Amino acid sequence: MCNNLLKIALEKTTTLSAMTKIKFTKMHGAGNDYIYVNTMQHTVAAPAQAAKTLSDRHKGIGADGLVLIGTSPVSEADFSMRIFNADGSEATMCGNASRCIGKYLYERGLTNKKSIRLLTLSGIKTLMLKVDDGVVSSVTVDMQEPATADPSLYRPDRKPCDGVFVSMGNPHYIIFTDNIDQVGRSGPMLERNSAFPQRCNIEFAQIIDSRTIRVRVWERGSGITMACGTGACATAVAACIAGHTGRLVSIIMDGGTLTTEWREADNHVYLTGPAQFVFDGEITL
Repeated sequence: MCNNLLKIALEKTTTLSAMTKIKFTKMHGAGNDYIYVNTMQHTVAAPAQAAKTLSDRHKGIGADGLVLIGTSPVSEADFSMRIFNADGSEATMCGNASRCIGKYLYERGLTNKKSIRLLTLSGIKTLMLKVDDGVVSSVTVDMQEPATADPSLYRPDRKPCDGVFVSMGNPHYIIFTDNIDQVGRSGPMLERNSAFPQRCNIEFAQIIDSRTIRVRVWERGSGITMACGTGACATAVAACIAGHTGRLVSIIMDGGTLTTEWREADNHVYLTGPAQFVFDGEITL
């Protein structure tokens, strides 16, 4: 119900005549960079096409995708998020983008809350902000419960290789290997494997020790990215299930390190990491 209301509400804010100037902010979480637009101030015509145009690293701004920040159509959440990948496809959730939104909302004066409820297409996520002298130094996201089976996202009978499927509101396939640099070669083929009806995010994970994993990721719709928040969580869950690690794990990605904790108390996965502003700008769409 929340997801349908979010789409209906935000579709009203994403229809506008062509050639309109909008203000944007570029941010990144561990190198996973997106273009953020406050739809409470600006509308974006055709967000899927806008994501493709703006994300181009040679002819556009350059990013892993486009994120729209808006009001929430339901009282249970404070704000809403829609996220479009670099290829224009819409994602259901992004841990790194969620952390950036927490920093954006607080530091731009849109809220004074240090616990923010964010409506996404995979449900309401709680953002817990660590604030030092008015600056958000890190954000922890309650990513809720993982799932290791979802017939709409994964067909176990077509398992492409020796990997582990985990859903964090979006699908991930984790392969434990010492050859994590195969990401560029194997990632695009696995993303579109017949085992994954809606395509899939692919993680190549190398176990360093019982508390540390090195991961490279191929994101569905974006390709190789510097980091993936939901991917970090999915990898941590898969590693714990396999007995490689405990429940508190540092995930070292190309763009930085994220901390994950899969708590026994509530079965939720918590993701902690930094968020950074890159620059603000104005562009005509």
